Amino acid sequence: MAAEHKIDALGQFELHPVFGELGRALHFSNSNLLMVIASALILLLLYVGMSKRAIVPGRLQAAAELLYDFIYNMAHDQIGHEGRRFFPLVFTLFTFILFGNYLGLVPGSFTYTSHIAVTAALALLVFFVGLLTALKVQGVKFFAHFMPEGAPVALAPLLVPIEILSFLSRPVSLSVRLFANMMAGHVMFEMFAAFTIMLGGLHLIGPVLGIGPVVVNMALMALELLVGGLQAYVFAILTCIYLREAVAH
Repeated sequence: MAAEHKIDALGQFELHPVFGELGRALHFSNSNLLMVIASALILLLLYVGMSKRAIVPGRLQAAAELLYDFIYNMAHDQIGHEGRRFFPLVFTLFTFILFGNYLGLVPGSFTYTSHIAVTAALALLVFFVGLLTALKVQGVKFFAHFMPEGAPVALAPLLVPIEILSFLSRPVSLSVRLFANMMAGHVMFEMFAAFTIMLGGLHLIGPVLGIGPVVVNMALMALELLVGGLQAYVFAILTCIYLREAVAH
């Protein structure tokens, strides 16, 4: 019986059109739907949480204020006095990634942050905002960053290409880190869930052996909750670091 079960760990990442023919015509997939839901939940949290503006905040207001203060302090501490200007961008990126990571843990849902197209688009947004900001603030002095200060001029043909390659690799590292972590976690979920079904089909000892994968999946769920928040934080704080470099003279 166990041989009849196939583990299709990557099938959960397939895109499927929603809303029938209308979704197919508009190329509106399950990934797009979850992005809309995540955006709506973020706006709902902020609107409902802050609508009362109570002196003694309720749970939603406390959550909204905590989220706002956390990102604002991160942007201010990392970027400096210019952090206030970039706070909306950092806040949007953090919440969009955080809600996407956690919505993907709901059974039957979809993790849009597990697609490289989504994470690459976010990383390219950060890259070009940082690049355009640096060119606006620093002007031609920006290109001096590609030659380390104090290095011999004779090493410029070697150092400059390395620094340029390092700078251009930022969106790659940002996108791959988030995509790989989300994808790996969900693949592990799928595999251990399949092990539970396969072992449960065995006679006598099957139900006993099936407890092991269930326990592992419970541990993976706790780990994914931690990783989901950590990856959103890492993406946001790296964004702040890149923007700090852009506005620094």
